[in-house]
Amino acid sequence: VQLQASGGGLVQAGGSLRLSCVASGSIFSINTMGWYRQAPGNQRELVASITSGGSTYYADSVKGRFTISREYAKNTTYLQMTSLKPEDTAVYYCDAVVRPSKVTTYLGDYWGRGTQVTVSS
Repeated sequence: VQLQASGGGLVQAGGSLRLSCVASGSIFSINTMGWYRQAPGNQRELVASITSGGSTYYADSVKGRFTISREYAKNTTYLQMTSLKPEDTAVYYCDAVVRPSKVTTYLGDYWGRGTQVTVSS
C-alpha cells in the first residue's frame, strides 16, 4: 500500500490550501484516514481524521479552519485548510489504516512521505 500526498506549498497568512492523499496498492478496505503534521523541533501531531463511516476528528488548533473529507471510491482524502496561520507551517503527512485483503482481518497502518506547508506572515 502506498500513500501519495500532494498540494502543499507556500501561502500567505489568511490564505488557503487543499491537500490530497491517494492510497493505492493492495486495498480491500480503508478504515480511518488522517492528516498529521510535524514542525521543526516538534512532535508529530494529529490534525484531523475521518473514519469509514464519515466521523471526523479535529485538533483544537484547527477546528473551524480545516475540513477533512474523503472520496471513498478513489481511496482519497482531502484536507481543506483555510485562514492559515504561520503556526500551521509544518510537513503534513497522510495516514491510512488499511485492510489489504478480504481473506484476513489484518489492519495495517500506512504513511505517505509528507508535503510541506509554509505559511508566511
